[in-house]
Amino acid sequence: MQVEFVGAVGGNVTGSRHIVHTENARILLDCGLFQGRRSETIERNHNLGFRAKDIDVMVLSHAHIDHSGALPRLYRQGFRGSIYCTPATRDLCAAMLEDSAEIQAQDAAYINRKIEKDGSDMKPVEPLYDQNDVVGTLGLMVSVPYHRTQQIADGVTLTYYDAGHVLGSAMVALDVDVVGEQRRLVFSGDLGRRNMPILRNPEVPPGASCLIMESTYGDRTHDPIEQMENELHDVITRTIGRGGKVIVPSFALERAQEVIYALKRLKDQGRLPDVPVYVDSPLTVKLTDVFRIHPECFDDETRKILIEGDSPFDFDGLRYVSSVEDSKAIDHRDEPCVVISASGMCEFGRVVHHLVAAIENRENTVLIVGYQAQHTLGRRLVEQRTRVRIFGVERDRHAEVVVLNGFSAHAGQDDLLAYAEAVREAGPLRHIALVHGEDHPRNTLKALLEERGFPSVVTPVRGDRLDV
Repeated sequence: MQVEFVGAVGGNVTGSRHIVHTENARILLDCGLFQGRRSETIERNHNLGFRAKDIDVMVLSHAHIDHSGALPRLYRQGFRGSIYCTPATRDLCAAMLEDSAEIQAQDAAYINRKIEKDGSDMKPVEPLYDQNDVVGTLGLMVSVPYHRTQQIADGVTLTYYDAGHVLGSAMVALDVDVVGEQRRLVFSGDLGRRNMPILRNPEVPPGASCLIMESTYGDRTHDPIEQMENELHDVITRTIGRGGKVIVPSFALERAQEVIYALKRLKDQGRLPDVPVYVDSPLTVKLTDVFRIHPECFDDETRKILIEGDSPFDFDGLRYVSSVEDSKAIDHRDEPCVVISASGMCEFGRVVHHLVAAIENRENTVLIVGYQAQHTLGRRLVEQRTRVRIFGVERDRHAEVVVLNGFSAHAGQDDLLAYAEAVREAGPLRHIALVHGEDHPRNTLKALLEERGFPSVVTPVRGDRLDV
């Protein structure tokens, strides 16, 4: 058995793609969209790094677009095998991939009109896929609940374990017959944090021979979870006090629901200023409905709230916005408010339009609550750039930018080390491959693991292969 590393390696965090080569099958782990420099993004998303028809079966860890977003591209290029995922992930993908296709079509049309009208130096944009490709992709999806063993190829079985990262997120355990001997390969997907609201804690798969583990925050720990609500309260109160708006670029899946849940708690405590809170993302509205039909993924506290007839995702003053007209109206109002809008890295979607309207006003705040990949608009905001390029136009950034890492759904350094130790204790772990991390976090985590006596820790680059 070999693992070939295709995406989210070599210092990249997005575009997760790995291929497991066995005697009888080629199994693709994740097929996500890459985000970064525009030219590199176009190339890596149009050309997946392998021939789609060479893949026999696909296994998806979770629904985030950097893990699932290139699936319709895979379908368009000729893949017709099964796509395995958890039930919640399948339901989330139905909404997220449809939304991705729609956003690509809208953004391509907007940019191409702008090029034609203004003579911009940007190259014309062609969508990666359309709604027909999304429908075809969904028809290939096979739902597998946590802990249920499923044969996916000759000599290969799949078992999912809860990753605690987002709704339906899973660690992938592949049991492979290698010359009459069973070897277990575990892919962490994105590993969640312990004791976070809404979801259960990550599980530890037993018997792993090889672990492919994410390393997003391998060089740092997060602020204590208990600080999240206080910091959120301070940012909102300060911004509203000067008459401004709080713009929250948020991943529609999980991060938006976590922020809404925290705002609800502040509201119940009487600590949330009396201002409207807009969730301006049709996708977030759809995904929040998916949350409501998957209580099997919730922790005990959230399940209790649902049983008692309340909703973790509703409170007085919260307004879910779907129509384009209502979205535009938010920017035309002078009143203070909080706007939660996708996408999380500020690369596309409605939040980009809100940033255009808000970025040059000192009264406003851009509140970053998620990881921002290199070369994205979100990363440039985190870096406190005084000028940023949005829709091809350089703009002065006067709005305050605040980063709250406490909302991160990724495990911090302490959780990653504890997880690796637990996997080693539960099985004959021989190899660890660190993926899904920039160079400094990956190398820092590698050094710490080696200090703890892990015998083989590698940091693969694109095209590397690991014998298991």
